[in-house]
Parts: sequence; structure tokens; C-alpha cells
Amino acid sequence: MHLLEIATIFLLSAVLLVPLFQRFKLGAVLGYLAAGMLLGPWGFGVVPDAENTLSFAEFGIALLLFLVGLELEPARLWSMRRLVFGLGGAQVGVTALVLGLCAVWLGLSWQAALVAAFGMAMSSTALVLTSLAERGQLAANHGRDAFAVLLFQDIVVIPLLALVPLLAFASMKDAVSWTVAAKAVAAIAVFIVAGRILVRPALKFIAKHSTSEVFTAAALLLVVGSAVIMERLGLSMSLGAFLAGLLLADSEFRHELEADIEPFKGLLLGLFFMTVGMSANLTLAREMPLVLLGLALVLMAVKFAVVYAIARAARLPNDEGQRVAVALAQGGEFAFVLFGAAAAVGILDDPTRERLVLVVTISMLLAVPVMALHERLLAAWTARQVAREYDTIDAAPAPVIIAGFGRFGQIVSRVLRMADIPFTALDASYAQVDFVRRFGNRIYYGDASRLELLQAAKAGDAKLFVLAIDDVEASVKTARMVRKHFPQLEIVARARNRVHYFRLRDLGVSRIYRETFPASLEAAHQSLLNLGFEEPAASQAVTIFREHDEAQLEAQYGVHHDEAQLVQTARQAADQLRELFEADVARRAGEKIEDDRRVTPAERRQPTRAD
Repeated sequence: MHLLEIATIFLLSAVLLVPLFQRFKLGAVLGYLAAGMLLGPWGFGVVPDAENTLSFAEFGIALLLFLVGLELEPARLWSMRRLVFGLGGAQVGVTALVLGLCAVWLGLSWQAALVAAFGMAMSSTALVLTSLAERGQLAANHGRDAFAVLLFQDIVVIPLLALVPLLAFASMKDAVSWTVAAKAVAAIAVFIVAGRILVRPALKFIAKHSTSEVFTAAALLLVVGSAVIMERLGLSMSLGAFLAGLLLADSEFRHELEADIEPFKGLLLGLFFMTVGMSANLTLAREMPLVLLGLALVLMAVKFAVVYAIARAARLPNDEGQRVAVALAQGGEFAFVLFGAAAAVGILDDPTRERLVLVVTISMLLAVPVMALHERLLAAWTARQVAREYDTIDAAPAPVIIAGFGRFGQIVSRVLRMADIPFTALDASYAQVDFVRRFGNRIYYGDASRLELLQAAKAGDAKLFVLAIDDVEASVKTARMVRKHFPQLEIVARARNRVHYFRLRDLGVSRIYRETFPASLEAAHQSLLNLGFEEPAASQAVTIFREHDEAQLEAQYGVHHDEAQLVQTARQAADQLRELFEADVARRAGEKIEDDRRVTPAERRQPTRAD
């Protein structure tokens, strides 16, 4: 089959299946795997030879490890050292030990058991990070913990790939093994030294004397060249790419290289997963489905138990430990790389490699549904077990009630405290309440949208209600409750965006402040000054924008229920704003000319000391 035909088939399959899998929140990785299974020799047989494609697709893993190397900036790695090397090291070490003992018990040689154990101890970086990002959990504590473990796995896979060829020589004499090891270490040392001496000066020259396209080509050449050199030396392609990234982690080219490589990494990584799906022996899966499913479930159960035990030993909260353990319970893409490398040097025979690939693939297919199911069960359990009653408000009536004690509400409270004005602060997050109480703030845990809580806070005696809740729905619900039961209470509200502003206006709230608007105007003012505008011109430009935007906000509020009119109004506003700015520039230029005309020739020539 012609290369272009194969490329067309791959792209068509990805375009059809990956969005479908993402639509059902199963992730892009599973979509690529499914596409490969359908195209491969055990599916429809569209692409009968997966091995040639896999050798090319492994560059996707090489690009991934190059980016991992770029991320290992010493300062960043040091700041995460406890999580990366503590939690991550314990996860890989203990999981590999347990799985290795199981593999030996099942009859594998110690070399094959070692490779299989470390391969299955790895989790899927692409799948886990994508799933956490889709749930908005990457910035959460368990998202940070999972990322740290994955980062350690990405790091440790490099020495593992370098170790695989050495394991193949384990049956030889020790002198031969040490000779091979010494050559590998020497090759890596020469590569690092040469990279330091040659790569950075070359990139500086290319960046200075060529176009961005040539720099992108140089970045790809760096990754591919490093991978090919290491492969020629009998080591792993991925090792070369990782070392190349590591050499440039603290360079001035780091961010530009990341931006250039990222699109190619995504495409080739997708191709890698498709070729893994193609190489999955579906005939074997049909012959022993229950055995393979059982092994995949055992793998996930062992990894969950080990990670959860380590997390609890590290004093992580129960729910956080569970989430980290579930996220890391599946196998990952580096298992395929390790198994392929081990098979190439004879450590794993083909039947064993095929079974291991299927076990890891099944665990990845199960990972996303298991994560979603666990999240529902954990949420229900948490709601039953850790439900906390709202605080009893025993403070005297205060003239001000602050609902929401995040960054916005806290600033308001500090000003009120400075002016010696008492207030009652409420927040619906007990974690936030516990946190701010540590700094001496008096705040009550409670939902300000509940009538009984507002009554307990003496809202009927208050003069002002500061609505600083971050969540838009909770904010609107609270405003509706206050307007209905305490119509005399003045509301000063925070709005996250224009839609939030419109919804609050619909409830009769008139004093609304967009939280980022003033700071954005200050930043715009400073930007104009840095770009060469004089102070009066910069201030006037910002004033024109503020007045026009506030007027436009009122105009859009009148039509915000009609999307077509709202879009038309926004487009007209941009043209009007440009015309206002151009008119102001012309006015200023005319005033300057008029001022110059009023100056007499005698005034223009001021006497100097030399005169």
C-alpha cells in the first residue's frame, strides 16, 4: 500500500473515532487505540504490517520524552522533590516489587519478570493528564500528586530503557556485561559533553540568522538526531531525545522549543497509540478473554492498593489518596516501549509480549470508566460521611454581611476592619473557612443562599450585603434570595464576567463591579506607556475605553436575551471605539498645531546662557 494511502487511512480513522471517544468522555488515547485495533491485521486488516509503522511512530514517544526533559528545570524539580522522588519513587519501587514477585510466580525468568514488573508499574501520562484536565482537577491536590508520580515515571523510564540491553547480556560473563555497561556510560557522557559544547551555540546562530521555520526544523533535527545517535550506539531512541531535552531545560530556547515540538508530538503520539492498537493480538483476546480481563483487573487492583497505601502513609487525606490511586491504576504507554525493547533483544518472547500488551491495553480501556465511577461513588460517600453542619452564628447584628470570603471578599473585609466597621462573613466551603481562620479571621461556615442562615446572620438589621461569591450560579441564587426576603438590603456585588453582570441586573442589583476590570485598565495604561505613549495620551485612551465600555454594557444589557442583537452590538461597539480613539488623536494633533501657532518667534527662541 502506498505511503500516502496509509497516511490518509490513519488520518481518517483518527478524525472519525477520536472525537467520538472524547464526546463520551473516554479520552483521545482510547480513540487512537480503538482506531488501531480496527485497522490492524487482527481487525479489518487495512494495514497488515504494524511493525514498520511502529518503528516510525516511536518518534512520538521520543518527542514526549524530549518535552519531559525540557520540563526538568532544576529549580522546579527541586521544589517538587518530596512528591516526585518520595511519592513517585515509592510507587514505582513497591509496585514493581509486588508485580515482579507475581511474574516470577507465574513462571517468567527474573529478567523478563523485571521488565514486565517495571513496565506495568508505569501509568499513562497522556491518559491521566487528559482525564484530570477534562474534569478540571489538574490544579487540585490529587492532580498535583498524580502529576508528580507521572513525572517520576517519565524520568525513571530512561534508565530502564538503558538497562534493557544490559539484561540481555546477563547470561554472559560478568566482564562482558561490565564492558557493555562501560560503553553505554561512556556514550552518554560523550553525548552530554558534545551537546553542551555544540547544541546551544548552534541554536543561537540559527535563531539569530534564520527564520522561525528553520528554527522549527532545527528543533526536530535535534530530537531525531539525538534519537538516531543513541539507537546507533545500541541504546534507546527515547534516551537520546530525553538527554537532548535535559541539556536545554535551563536554556533561553526552552519555551520556543516546547511550542515548536508540541504539534508534532501530539500527532506522532497519536500514531504511536494507533500502532499499539494495531499490534494488539485480538485473536488472542478472543481465545482467552476472561484470563486477560482478570489479569488487567488484578493489575489495576494491585496498583490501586499500593498507591493508596503509600498515599495514606504519606498522610494524604483519604479522598485524595483514593483519587491518586484510581488515576494511576492503569498501565501506560511506556510499558509498550519497554516490552518492545525487551522483545527486540530476546528478553521477552512474542507470546508473552502480546499477552502483556493486551493486559495493559485492557487496563487503559477500563481506566476512564473506572475513574468516572469512582468519582461518583466517592462523591456520594463523602456527602454522607463528611457532611458538616453549618456554624451557629452567635455574633451581634452587624451593618455589613459578606457572602463569599475568597480574594474579593477578603479585600473588602480588610478595608472594613481598617475603618472599624463590624461585619459578618459567610462562606459555603468549610475548607476555605478552616484555612482563613488560621490567619485570625472570624468567619462562619454556611450557605448564604439559605433563608434560615441569612436570618441567623441578622440580615434584616444589616445595611449592606456584599455579594462576593465566586461561583456564578451560587451568586445568582443568593442574590435572588436576598432580593426576595430582604428587599431593603442594599447589595454590592462582584461579577465574574458580562453574563454574570446581566443576570444580577435582571434581579435588580445595580451596584455591580467586574472583578478584573479595574486591574485590566491599569495594565492597559502601563502597556501604552511602555509602548511610547505620553502620560496624558495613555490616560485619555484608557478613559475613552472605560466610558465607552460602561455605556456599551448598559446597551448590551437591554438586548442580552437576543443573541443576534448582542453579537451585532458587540461588532458595532468595536467600530465605534476605534472611531472615538481616532477622533481623540486628531483632536490632540489639532490642539498641538494651534498651540504652536500661538507661540511667537521671540518666544520660540529662548535666550541661553551662551547668549
